[in-house]
Amino acid sequence: MRGDFRKRAHLPHNREGRIAPYSRDGRPGDRRRPHNQNSDEPSASTKFKSRGSAPTLDQIQADRLTDLANSYWAPHTLKKHKDFDPQVIRDVYSNDLRGTDFSIKRIMMLEFSQYFENYLWPNFSLDASNEHVLSVILMINEKFRERVPAWNSFQLKSEHFTCFFEKVLKLSLEDKSDVTLQEQKFVLVFLDHCFTSMEIDLIRVQVQKLVSLPMWASLLERRREFELKRIPKWRKYWKALQKKDAKESEEAKAKNEFDRHFLRKLIQRFLSTLDSIQEKDANPWAVEYCEHFLVLLIDLEALLPTRRFFDTLLDDSQVLAKCSLSSLAKREEGRLFAQLLNELKFYARFEISNETGDQLTEKQNLQLHYDKITSLQKAIFSRYPEMRKFALATVASIDDRESLTRHFGPLSKETLYKIAEFLCLVPELGTVDLKDFDEAVLREALILRHERKDSQLQALNELPLYPTEEVIWDENIVPGEFYNGEGVLALPKLNLQFLTLQDYLLRNFKLFQLESTYEIRGDVEDAVTRLKPWRPEDATVIFNGWARMAQPIVSFSIVEVAKPNIGEKQPSRVRADVSVNLSVKDNIKAEWENLRRHDVCFLVTVRPKISPHPVPLDFTDDFIPQVGLMYVRGCEVEGMLDENGRVIEEGPEPRPNLPGESRTYRILLDCNQYHQDMEKTSNGSEDVYESFNILMRRKPKENNFKAVLETIRELMNTSCVVPDFLHDIILGYGDPGAAHYRQMENQIKSLNFNDTFLSFDHLRQSFPNYDVTVDDNDKDRLVPPFKLEFKEMATNPGTTSETASEAKPSIKVTPFQPQTNGPFIVVHPKKNSVPFTPTQVEAIRAGMNPGLTMVVGPPGTGKTDVAVQIISNIYHNFPDQRTLIVTHSNQALNQLFEKIMSLDVDERHLLRLGHGEEALETEKDFSRYGRVNYVLAKRLELLDEVSRLQKSLDVRGDVAYTCETSGYFFLYEILSRWEKYETALKTVSAQETQKLDTVAQLFPFSKFFDKAPQPLFKKKSLDEDRLIAESCWRYIQDIFTQLEEFRAFELLRSGLDRTRYLVVKEAKIVAMTCTHAALKRKELASMGFKFDNILMEEAAQILEIETFIPLLLQNPEDGYNRLKRWIMIGDHHQLPPVIKNMAFQKFSNMEQSMFTRLVRLGVPTVDLDAQGRARPSIASLYNWRYKNLGNLSHVLNQDEFMAANGGFSFDYQLINVPDFNGVGESQPSPFFYQNLAEAEFVVATFMYMRLIGYPAEKISILTTYNGQKHLIRDVVNARCSNNPMVGTPHKITTVDKFQGQQNDYILLSLVRTYNVGHLRDVRRLVVAMSRARYGLYVFARVNLFKNCFELQPAFNILTKRPLQLHLCPNEVYRTKRQANVTAPNPLVISDMPAMCKFVYDFYAGKVAALQSIQPPSLGEQDKPGEIAITKPDGKTAQHPADDRDSDDEAEGRPNVVMKEIVNEVSAE
Repeated sequence: MRGDFRKRAHLPHNREGRIAPYSRDGRPGDRRRPHNQNSDEPSASTKFKSRGSAPTLDQIQADRLTDLANSYWAPHTLKKHKDFDPQVIRDVYSNDLRGTDFSIKRIMMLEFSQYFENYLWPNFSLDASNEHVLSVILMINEKFRERVPAWNSFQLKSEHFTCFFEKVLKLSLEDKSDVTLQEQKFVLVFLDHCFTSMEIDLIRVQVQKLVSLPMWASLLERRREFELKRIPKWRKYWKALQKKDAKESEEAKAKNEFDRHFLRKLIQRFLSTLDSIQEKDANPWAVEYCEHFLVLLIDLEALLPTRRFFDTLLDDSQVLAKCSLSSLAKREEGRLFAQLLNELKFYARFEISNETGDQLTEKQNLQLHYDKITSLQKAIFSRYPEMRKFALATVASIDDRESLTRHFGPLSKETLYKIAEFLCLVPELGTVDLKDFDEAVLREALILRHERKDSQLQALNELPLYPTEEVIWDENIVPGEFYNGEGVLALPKLNLQFLTLQDYLLRNFKLFQLESTYEIRGDVEDAVTRLKPWRPEDATVIFNGWARMAQPIVSFSIVEVAKPNIGEKQPSRVRADVSVNLSVKDNIKAEWENLRRHDVCFLVTVRPKISPHPVPLDFTDDFIPQVGLMYVRGCEVEGMLDENGRVIEEGPEPRPNLPGESRTYRILLDCNQYHQDMEKTSNGSEDVYESFNILMRRKPKENNFKAVLETIRELMNTSCVVPDFLHDIILGYGDPGAAHYRQMENQIKSLNFNDTFLSFDHLRQSFPNYDVTVDDNDKDRLVPPFKLEFKEMATNPGTTSETASEAKPSIKVTPFQPQTNGPFIVVHPKKNSVPFTPTQVEAIRAGMNPGLTMVVGPPGTGKTDVAVQIISNIYHNFPDQRTLIVTHSNQALNQLFEKIMSLDVDERHLLRLGHGEEALETEKDFSRYGRVNYVLAKRLELLDEVSRLQKSLDVRGDVAYTCETSGYFFLYEILSRWEKYETALKTVSAQETQKLDTVAQLFPFSKFFDKAPQPLFKKKSLDEDRLIAESCWRYIQDIFTQLEEFRAFELLRSGLDRTRYLVVKEAKIVAMTCTHAALKRKELASMGFKFDNILMEEAAQILEIETFIPLLLQNPEDGYNRLKRWIMIGDHHQLPPVIKNMAFQKFSNMEQSMFTRLVRLGVPTVDLDAQGRARPSIASLYNWRYKNLGNLSHVLNQDEFMAANGGFSFDYQLINVPDFNGVGESQPSPFFYQNLAEAEFVVATFMYMRLIGYPAEKISILTTYNGQKHLIRDVVNARCSNNPMVGTPHKITTVDKFQGQQNDYILLSLVRTYNVGHLRDVRRLVVAMSRARYGLYVFARVNLFKNCFELQPAFNILTKRPLQLHLCPNEVYRTKRQANVTAPNPLVISDMPAMCKFVYDFYAGKVAALQSIQPPSLGEQDKPGEIAITKPDGKTAQHPADDRDSDDEAEGRPNVVMKEIVNEVSAE
């Protein structure tokens, strides 16, 4: 049983933070909100109001807003809309927004009704009211909260956006009496969205004016002069700006003045609000305004385009000093403010040059720090004798906060001001009144400017990688699952751009660590809850339950604490032994015994309250007090110990069978954590390591966090060298197309396309915009393979536009005959049979060239075939280069690898790393040890060939004993004979050349080729025989070349050394998952692993950091990365990486893949434009999301795509499912959404399909929620599993889990009836609509989904067909009716009970016809909705791809023999 602990743990320290409102009572809450709409103060009569949850469909339909929407803007209304009335906007804002305290329900209702798209923006004008502007702001903010596209609709009237943005800027500076702090907070949120959306041209034009060099007009004049003097280039731009200003009109000057001083005024407004928060009274809206303002400042500082000039303004405004000394930073309500302030300080002092954008080295940063201190010392030495001691001190003795406070503390306000004036931090003393300046602020500004900044890297190196109980249950650090996207958090964000690679790695490190901690929290709660700890009166802990993933500890002891490394405090290594008793089932015992080296486990201490009898856990109460959880510590498995206490080594040999049930594991503890714990123990705290009583393991797929964190930390500590052509693109700067192959200096003009083209006509069709030329027009010779030489058009200044349009780039085609090795008849490898489209050929060409290639592959467009062809072509064009293949999943990797195996790639050059290799559909072993065994076996075969060659030449001695001896044999015996043959062939007389048997007589190895087809030489042409001789020589050469490669395997004796050599030298194509790359980065780099090309499949599903790490699996050579090609293939219109914590997903944007980010930045892509998976009619449901996605010819012409789906009137249909017994969707526990009517309807449809002959393996049932998945499985188990006529479908799973898979027929349940839910994410819709090949049947509440703006392109098509299921019971599977023929007299199913009754009757008729089967009893228990439903087992995963049980385990598919159904119609 899994606990849903709504209230998180109250730890001994105060950790009740700002996330608490989102984790209470199973729903999102909010902080206290003032009732009076015209006041910033809370009302005394009404304490605080909750914003509640999302509105339901019934609430929407019954609401007055719905009536208003139907009259003015809502789509799908029958009546004509009324004319625009600005009073409507004012009334809606006054009554439904401001009047309800900006209720989230009202905002959601308006946004969902397309208020913005159909009313606010189309009717926006220059004289729009503040209510109109604020309404637009609220709708856009809501779109960002819901994570749906926000800026698209502005393109409709883009000319009005400038006016709108000006009004927004003025609103943000309005007086509080006109615009409340609550409304100004919304404006700040909108501005933040603008600053972080600079990839949108419309936004960038407006935003750049606020953060470019002209904004320095708002700096103090002395400060501006100081900065311009420091950077002469900028002074040049400033003078040019002044000249331009002189020519501007007065109106333009006023506009420029406003823009340039806007951020300065906004900061002053913020500081004024901050000062209004006193120690005893804090307006909650003022607190939220200040928090959101800090988030805005952080985002401005964290992006180089906004930071470059704004950073100086921030320093000039002394924001950090004033915030640090504010009352809010010291109040309990200001804990989040203080955390955000620390984040702002970090970015304000980030090690980067604002001028160049380059990262400052540690030495450069230190030099800048020393220059600041020494310049201050020089000034003080000459001007302030009383500070002579400070002026003469060493920098290291005075640059910490304590020393600076000691020196500046006694100074008078006037002295502090003069020092600040010297540093250009304040105006000249004569121009201002000293009383207006705070002495403490002046002192703090000087200290902040000169104090030594702590090394972030050093702090990171001292940080334990495993989370402890203090972090795991701290909602301030790891937000709960109820975060709804409204509030701000002190978390890093993954934006479009990053300051430096160090910044990129640090943000990813923090987020990856926190996301892992969130998952660990769920696992610990689950395991401890299942163990049911209890402590009777004797105080011993007893476990009344059992857990698959956790075992009580029998004994634990520290066995080694190694000495610290030089310069470190923590031990270099800490080992311990932990013993458990595995009195469990054999399969679970095997799981525990198969714990691998480097697997992560957790040691847990629980001490429940003493009780005379076990107390069941209350899932609505705090978790920690109930179970008495005291400590959680992570550890890494080194291995299981044998009977002699030695670690059992991993390898190809089977593990020894240990007697008994007691098992002991040697584990490695975190050295940093151990050092911290021992320091606490020495101060009187309990020894944590004497208290552990639970050992918990985790699923291997979810347990790679430590290795990834170690890898990131290691990259931050080393010289992280990214290829030059990728560096700026990864950070998000420069020309997005700079790495495209057409802009690369080393573009390859001539390429061997191998078997890419099926014929010369196919080649010509593949390049429609090129003139294709050949030297030889003989059609018999124009057969693949081809070499292509590309001649692009050179830009000639004298060329006119007309001649340029007529001229085309050209391709010179040269067919060639591949060289053969030997005369033996061999099985030729499989050649490419895919008729690649022009777009696919362009993707292949781009992938063969150096640079960055990004291929967007919509569903069914042959992404894998393109990837395989790129790899094959690179292999044949550049045989000395090595290619790394990386995918997100083992399934995709194996699919790709299996296709490569069948091509013309030498088997010895293929290697598959990772634990998914065993799932390859081949008898060959492509793992490291499998490849070593292959090489050793191949070596023996080749040595036998050498021995046969020796005998054929009658050479004495044992020359075929080793690779080394065979090498000498080749050098002294074989090569000399071949050279003698070549010399003799050259010196024969002209008369002898006419003899046709000359080559046969001279060739020295004829006897060796006795087993070849005879005669060896045809003796018809001397040239033909010479080519045969050269082919035979290549065969012999190849034998000795391979033996020379295999020689290292003789010299290396251990299996480990041989596998390393294989990885480093022998393998040319190495495949692994991104997870394996992150886990093994250190090992691979240390052994000298090298590669030249990297291809990533499923790139849009890989996390940012897991995309980045594979680029650095090799160490740089002479300071350069040898990577030449990076091919990324993915689809950013499908689902992103799975992030289980909503806060990290929504606020931190952690679900962003690098592929998606680069697409947003404008990096050129090759968009595959023809799909071959689905019927064109089904493809129309999602092809609107892509650029010109068409269909391949076979889906238009082949019979299976043209035939109708037997038994159904339509090949796709949206079926409306009404409530059943007054119930639509239900929610037994948070996020566990179910819909019984849809579940029964879907299963009844599946049963119907089986009864008319559809194969079960061709049908999959998908849904959008985990709760519905479990419900459908329950219904299937009750009605189908034990029935041999029906059975179970191929898969019952969620849409998210089914991404990357397909089936012929998909039954889809959308579940929700109250609100759209996460299907509003169009990427989820695209995946759902694109899984079916021949038939798609969607069960949903139509009125809900058809009005969703984002889903309309698909649902407009779906709703054109009848919304009740149309059946043709007289048809069977594989009917002869064509899909474009309307089914005559269909049976219309009105609702779920009608379908269930029909299937019951239909089934009874089938059974009656099949006399060999006794019909099973269909009693009362088989009535619709009366099956046994599995209740949610405690806590439910919110993300549909986050399910604790795997699909395979949960299917529980019984071994039922499917009976072939004989249909009467087909039999006749």
